[in-house]
Amino acid sequence: MPDSISKSAIHQYIDLDTTPCQKVRKALPNIHYRNIPFNNMDQTLQVSFTAIIVATIANFFFGFLWYTPLFGKAWAKELKFDMSRTPQKGEMARGLIFSLIGNFLLAFVLAHNNAAWGFVPEMKGASSASIIANSAIFTWLGFYLPVDLNRVSWESASWKLFFINTVYHLLSLVIAAAILTLMS
Repeated sequence: MPDSISKSAIHQYIDLDTTPCQKVRKALPNIHYRNIPFNNMDQTLQVSFTAIIVATIANFFFGFLWYTPLFGKAWAKELKFDMSRTPQKGEMARGLIFSLIGNFLLAFVLAHNNAAWGFVPEMKGASSASIIANSAIFTWLGFYLPVDLNRVSWESASWKLFFINTVYHLLSLVIAAAILTLMS
């Protein structure tokens, strides 16, 4: 890095030419070290807020379809809901608002995650289908599937409820990833 360009504190901290890193290099000479050019690190994440809103709304309606006409009765039976009881207006409004907030957070974070992966050189030439699959499947494997499995293990949830919920989680991630990828 030229002397005319001052390094930020973070660049000085992680620069491989600093004294602590030189000591590590001498101690472990057989490891290949790669200097990362920091001029590309100052880029901002580019996300489409229109895509985030569309993904939020699409997943909101997908959740309605999944947990009402498609699997609503089976889901309610597994949770031992009283189907004769009509929820109060406040309960329903609260549930819908929380669902909308949750869908927004999912789309917002997934959009930023996908944008961050855009900085990885190997991802530059990836197809849209590859980006969608990687985003959805790895997010599901790392963050949703373990929680769903723990519900079976620790909360005595049935395997039927597990499959209803975990397939919903995977498909909702695919929907969001597809919208975010194709609209960005």
